[in-house]
Amino acid sequence: MQHLDHDRLVFLALGESEAADGESTHLVACGHCRGELESLQHVAGLGAGTQGLTDLPDPPEHVWQGIVAEIRAAEELPTLADRRPPRGGGQVAVEDRPVTTARRRRGRRWPGWATTAVTATAAAVIGVAGTAAVLGTGGDEPAPQPTVLASAPLAAFGATPKDAAGDARVLGDNQLHLHVANLPNVPGYYEVWLIDPKTMDMFSVGTLSNGSGDALLPIPPNVDLRTYSVVDISAEQYDNNTRHSGDSLLRGTLTG
Repeated sequence: MQHLDHDRLVFLALGESEAADGESTHLVACGHCRGELESLQHVAGLGAGTQGLTDLPDPPEHVWQGIVAEIRAAEELPTLADRRPPRGGGQVAVEDRPVTTARRRRGRRWPGWATTAVTATAAAVIGVAGTAAVLGTGGDEPAPQPTVLASAPLAAFGATPKDAAGDARVLGDNQLHLHVANLPNVPGYYEVWLIDPKTMDMFSVGTLSNGSGDALLPIPPNVDLRTYSVVDISAEQYDNNTRHSGDSLLRGTLTG
């Protein structure tokens, strides 16, 4: 079976174009391509939720040094060509130890922009992890719990099944803690919004990766929560549209 081109799956995951009839038929029948598309869509959803992370501190210098060291170590791995005996039937003595060989991956090649994006994402994840390790308290002492400034029960909104529910808490360190349960399955992803109920102005706080569980999302420090007092969780499509879809699943009003 001829699989869909990887670059084509990237564009479909980003919502840059719609699947043609033949592609849709193939995705239904081919579990490999369908699984790859779903993985790419998940990554796209995570990327949409990182818009509020621009104010994080730069990672320590030793994190970048570690990345460079790993890359150089990988480049120095011996290949099968390095172990090939000379022409003419001569034999070469080989040390009696396991040899690690670098395998060249066959298949589709990512475009330059995708490779850059993946590299930047990996560096950002490592940087955030390194920063968290440096800022951690260490030892056995529990970290102090942040103050809860406001909270809201989240109830099913519109046609959402009534067993869907959740709660939101605004913490003193400018973070929004969310707990949700029984959100209906959606073909896209879940997005979290803060809304001004008087004007219906709104902005996105981030995304949720699951329909049940907990999430911690950053809130810009200059947001007036007395104005943007409504917490809304919507169902969104991978359509490259940053506006609210109009399909709200849960909603509640913050009180302090």
